[in-house]
Amino acid sequence: MSTDSTSRPLCPMHHIAFPESGPPRPGTLATGTPVWLVTRYAEVRQVLMDPRFDRRSLKAEDAPPLLVVPNLLDTPDGLLNQDGPAHQRLRGTVQRAFTPRAIARWRPWVASVVESLLDDFARRPRPADIIEGFTRPLPVAVISRLMGLDHADWDRIRDWADHALSGGAHTADEVGTAMLEFGVFCADLVAERRKDPGDDLVSGLVAAGDGLGIDERQLVILVLGLVVAGHETTMTALGNIVVHLLTDGREAWPRLAEYEDNAATAATAVENLLRTVPLSEGRVLPGLIRRAVEDVELGGVTIPAGAVVAVQINSANRDPEVFPPGRPDLFTPLSSPTVVFGAGPHHCLGAWLARLELGLALHRLAARFPGLKAEFTPETIEWREGQMTRSPRRLPVSW
Repeated sequence: MSTDSTSRPLCPMHHIAFPESGPPRPGTLATGTPVWLVTRYAEVRQVLMDPRFDRRSLKAEDAPPLLVVPNLLDTPDGLLNQDGPAHQRLRGTVQRAFTPRAIARWRPWVASVVESLLDDFARRPRPADIIEGFTRPLPVAVISRLMGLDHADWDRIRDWADHALSGGAHTADEVGTAMLEFGVFCADLVAERRKDPGDDLVSGLVAAGDGLGIDERQLVILVLGLVVAGHETTMTALGNIVVHLLTDGREAWPRLAEYEDNAATAATAVENLLRTVPLSEGRVLPGLIRRAVEDVELGGVTIPAGAVVAVQINSANRDPEVFPPGRPDLFTPLSSPTVVFGAGPHHCLGAWLARLELGLALHRLAARFPGLKAEFTPETIEWREGQMTRSPRRLPVSW
């Protein structure tokens, strides 16, 4: 059983407490770098959308350290660490593939992947591990098909991904070695698709990148980032949501099986679940850090030029001034959009794909297994730790 520093079992993610919403206040990163912590919905959105808070200056020579051990999010040439025209040019190589209209076209085959996995899962002896049998292979299968990686060594890719988003589980040398190997894999993939293009996302990225004159290193990093993000976030979210639905959120299970023909209801349920069940604990995530390039008034506080600002999206998504306090009814539409996937220029490219996968997965799982029940308790869950996020390693269930 995984434990925290006080040797107590870790609680499920939907029980995590976050800093209360309030004015920007001083805090400190694990590196010792002072930051302004931003927790209220309005100010979080302002930081994420206001160009006076940028990413690129976090990589300037005078910038303070953000990570104890660097990882993929620390790469200066990566999409996350670009701003303005450079960011838009790089983002434009992939953005068209992830529009809501493009995602809608993928719905039939994503649904077929879900059904195939559930067919296999139904044949497993009970109790069966739903992580191994469903929540982990689903996003891998989807991103494999999108990127033409059906025959890739996913055990090795998952190991690289764990290092790429390491939150302290690996040393700097271990992360460096893994990222070098991962980079070689992605560089070979880019070269292969340039020579023999197909109808996959990587081929499209290579063609778009070559047309826009995107630097080869940036193109490789972009492919690497998509491989990681394409399965990591959905896998983590789905596992943690299953914990919630089979324990404290059980009353929603029958209704999840009913919404197949109501896209609005499905979207509402997914958004409420993502707001209720966070991906990460209270730590400040590197991707949600910005730096003020001039003095900015924020929530009644003057943030001086050069100051580092960290937004806490989980607190913002529970801001009582915007969202009703307490656990929401999953099927009640929200009055304001959440910031689960961020906001502004760096809004998550894969947000619509993640929503599609989660909606289809949860609906079909509830419809196929109306009597699904947990063969675990919150105290017996073994957690996957040491990353930017936390999720269950295995969840035995029966039906």
